[in-house]
Amino acid sequence: MVQLIPEITLNDGLKLPVIGLGTYKLKGKEGVNSIISAVESGYRLIDSAYNYENEGTIGEAVRRSAVPREELIITSKLPGRYQTYEKAVTTIQESLYRANLDYYDLYLIHWPNPKQDTYVEAWQALIEAKKSGLIRSIGVCNFLPEHMERLEKETGAKPSINQIELHPLYNQATQRKWHEENNIATESWSPLARAIQVLQNDTIQKIADNHNKSISQIILRWHYQLGAISIPKSSSPARQLENISIFDFSLNESEMSMISGLTRPDGRINHQDPAIYEEF
Repeated sequence: MVQLIPEITLNDGLKLPVIGLGTYKLKGKEGVNSIISAVESGYRLIDSAYNYENEGTIGEAVRRSAVPREELIITSKLPGRYQTYEKAVTTIQESLYRANLDYYDLYLIHWPNPKQDTYVEAWQALIEAKKSGLIRSIGVCNFLPEHMERLEKETGAKPSINQIELHPLYNQATQRKWHEENNIATESWSPLARAIQVLQNDTIQKIADNHNKSISQIILRWHYQLGAISIPKSSSPARQLENISIFDFSLNESEMSMISGLTRPDGRINHQDPAIYEEF
């Protein structure tokens, strides 16, 4: 049975499902089959990136899927090494050629790379690609408020979304509040984290037991009630279906606070601070 996933509307009018499929390391035939199974379960938002080296896999899954292309929301991302204007223009085109798609629904700058200081140039390339019809909506990943403020100040265009590291061990409360105040959607990468501390956490397990749900379902429901779009990765059809089966219960205020209270200053998975981190 296809699960129906609620949608939110971005500041430019594009509607996104509140849960999508992360595809990091999903490649080749197995990757295509995994993505098709997700679409068959009800996923419509598919997240990828140039640096994942699987845009071709995404495109092949789109072509083989029984769901029409226009009903799918396909995302990719510009890597750090191609952030100058001319390189960004070419890379966006190359992303489309790799996937054999006419357009991306959502295209993001993967990291700000502040030392390189070319993210405004890259943003201008995304703006032009949107005007040309190659992209429907443009956004960023891992940008801090000062980075996004500069984009809008220097180009007049605000990101529709910011994809950030967000999970119970790093709840990003301050950043999420800024997004809300500035009408920029929050999208969570690694929403389940990659740490045993989360998937075997006693606090979350007790909440899961109370609702007769899995820990993953509790965490993804937490993201949903925070107002964040989550993109959990799974190649298992059973787990894919489990991850989107979170709309028949809700967490109370106390449960939300207990999960949010697990956050810690050093909660980032790989200590990638956008103020200093440089992506290749």
